Amino acid sequence: MTTLKTLHTFHIPVMGLAYTIDSPIRVAKYGISSVISIMDDELIEKMNAFYSEKFDIPYQEITQKIHDYRAERITSYLNLVDKIVKEKFESFKIELTESKLAMEHYIATLSDRSGIKIGLQNLMDDGLAFKETVKNYLDEHLYAGDIDVNIMTKLDKDNFIKEEQLPIEFNDAHAALRGFANSTLESSVVLSAGMNPRLYSYFENFSAFFPDLNNQLKKRITLKVSDFRSAMIQGNFLAKKGLWVSEYRIESGLNCGGHAFATEGFLLGPILEEFKQKKEQLIQSAHELMVKALGQKGLHVPEKPLDLKITVQGGVGTAEEHDFLLEQYNVDSVGWGSPFLLVPEATSVDNHTRALLAGAKEEDLYLSHISPLGIPFNTLRGTTNEVLKQKRINDNKAGSSCPKRFLALSKEYDSKGICTSSKKYQDLKLEELDLLKDNLSAEIFKKKRSSITEKACLCVGLANASYLENDIKIKGQAQGVIICPGPNMAYFNHEVSLATMMKHIYGKTSILSVLDRPNLFVKELKMYLDYLRNEIDSVSDELTAGQIKKWNAFKNNLIIGIGYYEELFSTNSFFETTKKQILNQFDFYKIELYKIEIPQLVLAS
Repeated sequence: MTTLKTLHTFHIPVMGLAYTIDSPIRVAKYGISSVISIMDDELIEKMNAFYSEKFDIPYQEITQKIHDYRAERITSYLNLVDKIVKEKFESFKIELTESKLAMEHYIATLSDRSGIKIGLQNLMDDGLAFKETVKNYLDEHLYAGDIDVNIMTKLDKDNFIKEEQLPIEFNDAHAALRGFANSTLESSVVLSAGMNPRLYSYFENFSAFFPDLNNQLKKRITLKVSDFRSAMIQGNFLAKKGLWVSEYRIESGLNCGGHAFATEGFLLGPILEEFKQKKEQLIQSAHELMVKALGQKGLHVPEKPLDLKITVQGGVGTAEEHDFLLEQYNVDSVGWGSPFLLVPEATSVDNHTRALLAGAKEEDLYLSHISPLGIPFNTLRGTTNEVLKQKRINDNKAGSSCPKRFLALSKEYDSKGICTSSKKYQDLKLEELDLLKDNLSAEIFKKKRSSITEKACLCVGLANASYLENDIKIKGQAQGVIICPGPNMAYFNHEVSLATMMKHIYGKTSILSVLDRPNLFVKELKMYLDYLRNEIDSVSDELTAGQIKKWNAFKNNLIIGIGYYEELFSTNSFFETTKKQILNQFDFYKIELYKIEIPQLVLAS
């Protein structure tokens, strides 16, 4: 399976529901790959209408009265994005052919690593008199960025018509996958939030995920993972069904945006090292299983393993960090997420929220418990959602009206599912808590009440920015905007153009205003120490042997990780100007880590 020569060494990961909902329309013509969340079909339908009108393309509304409306909405929007991107890309190539200035500006945004940049520069040096030569070169070498999509595997709610439960294929994630599979896109579905065996098995229904006679995959699978073991388990599970994972997208457990899936103390560097050392094992294991499965299905069997990319994201903020990851770990691309929230040409963010992001300091970005999924969630203080939610709590009207129900996954009170951020759920929980009031201290009662009411409506809050930016009417209860940047956001403090951001990534300029920004590995280590301390401090129930064993393993993995970094940074040629400071910081956090005492279990005599 052949691949095109890499144009860019970065990609824009999925952010929220809205923030990258139309990023391919904005940036794909420049060869930049980005990821659309396809979880919110209501937002998708609104964007379909918006862009159809903007580009004068016929639009037919898909209402909820249509039987398979969720999948059909997703297919329709993805087809529209595909059409717009292809047209914009062809126009861009014409612009480059006809304008020397446009070509110069574009070349200036490309990495010096790019073979395509060298080719374009040579054409410029030869003069642009031979337009046909330039056109032929662009047709052969230039390509649009991928229009990838994201499905959070846990968001796979059962659906009903009145009291009748629909078949599994109408579950939210299943329908989203079908929407992508039926689209004209030739790109990847990025699966995040862990393994969903039922969903993974559903891939077998779509021929586009199996290799054709030329060993090509029309549609690819990307797994977002936090460690090698998870990658091996999930990759082999899919391979046994004849399905190939084309990319493992490694994300820092804590130094990332959105939901934070902490590892058991495994740090990013050692994780990347393991992928580097065992990549061939990952490939061969999956290839052998896939070959056997494809043979049993009577499908075409590739003689050689298909291409496999390893990419990484989470907390990268400088060109030196970017280059280090590419060279030290041989990764194919580095994800830059949160900084792109300050690039209006790339992401969909309303003016108020973008200004809030630009002004955010370290203390304003924190790991919260506002997600109804019960998973730590990176967010920002002072959002409009936070203000509106607190007002409802103060008025004894806590909870959301829950209009979209994508997170209605708790079946504690309702077999159809109910969201823990909904008013219905919180009212029931608060009533139960009131019955225990006389047996609880004021402090414990307040803490338990807060843990119920702090949950926020992510479905609405993570979508509203696009409505506000594009002047699309917002109906229903006011929820404001929720934004989910990673901690790295603190070091970027002003809006920048897309060209400037690209130049920053490739080391031609710097948009950082903070001189003492910590190295990405140091920052992640500090976050893991804070996480461990918080885990120990927040235990309110009796300790168990299992908890203590887990904490000891966590601490030991951090110690091993620090040792790995000390050796790596002592022998590496990168970070020459900051190496001494980085090593001192690792030493400091090692001392801090040893100070953290794991509680002992006192057994009854």
